[in-house]
Amino acid sequence: MRRIAVLVILLAAALVAACSEGPTGTPSGGSKQQQDLGGGGGGEAIRIGLPTAQTSFVNADLAVAAEKGFFEKQGVSVKVQNFGSGLKVVQAVIAGGVDVGASSIEPVVTAGARGQPLPIIGAYADRLAVNMVTPRTIADARALAGKRLGIQDVGAFREVMTRLVLQRAKLTPDDVDYRPVESNGYTGALVAGQIQSGILQVEQSVDAMRRERKLHVLADLYKLEPRYVYGTYFAKQQWLARNRDRAVKLLAAITEAHRFMYEHKAETVKIVAEATGFEPAVIEKAYGTLLERNAVFPVNQGLEPDRLEYTVGRMKELGLLGGGAAPDLSRVVDRGPIDAAVEKLGGPLEGDERWR
Repeated sequence: MRRIAVLVILLAAALVAACSEGPTGTPSGGSKQQQDLGGGGGGEAIRIGLPTAQTSFVNADLAVAAEKGFFEKQGVSVKVQNFGSGLKVVQAVIAGGVDVGASSIEPVVTAGARGQPLPIIGAYADRLAVNMVTPRTIADARALAGKRLGIQDVGAFREVMTRLVLQRAKLTPDDVDYRPVESNGYTGALVAGQIQSGILQVEQSVDAMRRERKLHVLADLYKLEPRYVYGTYFAKQQWLARNRDRAVKLLAAITEAHRFMYEHKAETVKIVAEATGFEPAVIEKAYGTLLERNAVFPVNQGLEPDRLEYTVGRMKELGLLGGGAAPDLSRVVDRGPIDAAVEKLGGPLEGDERWR
């Protein structure tokens, strides 16, 4: 319990520190140069922060939208910037360094619970899309006790996913040795034996096990927590109030990209491979898991209320809300922009299980 209290305090400190940044400040930890994805309509581009140092498959919906001209079709221009974690993206949105953030849900909800409401307006992948990868010598989660486990920031996505696995094994963070790892350094650290577990994106898992046969998937987080909501798009209330129409256009382009991805496998694999830097064979295998099996990309509104309530409840159980009450979901999620975006595309898709 002492360890959990420390984690919560550190996360709160990081969020408070973000509030003291200047209006265009970049949070500590650094980020990659902004990449112009193009688009149309003139005016200032929407700046989007991504939660990994290297664009992941689940964040490559933006690359698909750019490549297929969906941003231009909607009349918006987009620039993306990669950060080391969702927590750093939250800091950048609060500081005004980016307009729209892409992050797992935990730091967004936690910021809201601590007085910095960041309305969630959409989802890039509303189902979990990661695995815990370990050496094959670790065949059961209970064997993680005393091991070196890689995380990003305390309270950020990979640490929370690690904690979910530990909880199922009746372990706590006090029972393991957390080691900080850059978001694109997990495979190397696992192969070198510097850490003995890492939460990897599906494509990272495929690549890691190709490079080192002694590694395996200890836990598929989607199977472990099928109701848990994963990746969100969010913004500050002030920005959203001034740019609501642009937010609708952005989400319409992203939603059209999601729909395209399900129907055009070969072209999607090509675009995502270029965006992520992984070989097409790795991306093709990850595509089978993310789209064909688990359908992680929403093609309609996503963000189902019952799954959001479940996720926030799990966050409370894990101590991420500091013992306070769970936030009011009507204040956490603003469905107006995504509802309008889906209507702009002609309404919801129906007739297929994955369209829910």
